[in-house]
Amino acid sequence: MAKLIAKTYGGALFELAIEQGKPEELLNEFAAVIDVLKLFPDYNSLLNHPKILKEEKIEMMKNVLKGRVSSELTGFLELLIIKDRFRDTKAIYEQFAAMVKDYLGIGIAHVTTAFPITEIQKSHIVESLLNVTEFKKMEMTYSVDEKLIGGMVIRIGDRIVDSSIATHLHNLKKQLLNIQI
Repeated sequence: MAKLIAKTYGGALFELAIEQGKPEELLNEFAAVIDVLKLFPDYNSLLNHPKILKEEKIEMMKNVLKGRVSSELTGFLELLIIKDRFRDTKAIYEQFAAMVKDYLGIGIAHVTTAFPITEIQKSHIVESLLNVTEFKKMEMTYSVDEKLIGGMVIRIGDRIVDSSIATHLHNLKKQLLNIQI
């Protein structure tokens, strides 16, 4: 259900952003709002509190964001409060961000290696991904998992390229167990 809500509202904001010709601007503004909500969890709690009137929540939200974000985003956040969907703001943002980044040709890749890699290796990975995908730019996150033993796992969206030694060993084990003598 939460995914459907995020998809619906994120899609609506995306359509508005394209219509207004400012997808990057709204993405940056929405990211700043998410940062504020993370930094001030009490403020987020107030905007989600069931006993505070919606009109008061809208007034609080407008007071904080006035002059800092566009009227489009303020109106959108007001709609979330009215529809009791403000608690889904983070998921809606993530959906919206994914749509904008896809529209702008920005790929998001998660790379896991068995040990830390150098900046030169990171730049080679980015260059390789740009060559084999249709993306114009890549946003990368890197993590280390010693269980991989060696190699790496790259995840872009729902696609995974697993060249880890741990996976190769697992596949070899399965093949050996299936041998009939």
